[in-house]
Amino acid sequence: MNNASSALKVAAGIFLTIALITIVVILFISAQEATKTAQNNFSDIQTELSQAAFTVYDGTTISGSQVTNALRKYKDKDQFGVFIATGKNKAGQWYGNVLEKDGSILNPDSRQGNIELVMDEKSPEYVNPSGKFKATIVKDNSNVIRGIKFDQ
Repeated sequence: MNNASSALKVAAGIFLTIALITIVVILFISAQEATKTAQNNFSDIQTELSQAAFTVYDGTTISGSQVTNALRKYKDKDQFGVFIATGKNKAGQWYGNVLEKDGSILNPDSRQGNIELVMDEKSPEYVNPSGKFKATIVKDNSNVIRGIKFDQ
């Protein structure tokens, strides 16, 4: 009888150990899934915040002074281009990096444009502060904002 009692105690101990290990594994797997979900949500929020500064330029009409301010703000940003087409210069001019139609950068090491010409009334690149410009955002294939276009 003593052996049977010891065997039952050992079996109960093994059963409890297996149950405890199972519970720990289940908790670990669910915590891992929650971590992945939180990581994805954080990534989405981070992307949204980084693009929030450009939402004012998404399909809006802005003044020439706002165009000049945007040019000053973003002309030195890496892998970014600002395109301005004025009434005098219909072909337009890139400032910073030149972008392709798909949003890719033509030559990452080359910077274009002279901001002084934007403020020189004699220049075809002159941006009239009271002029109206249609602003659009340029995104690449990865949906990352690479530039802004301003068309008068």
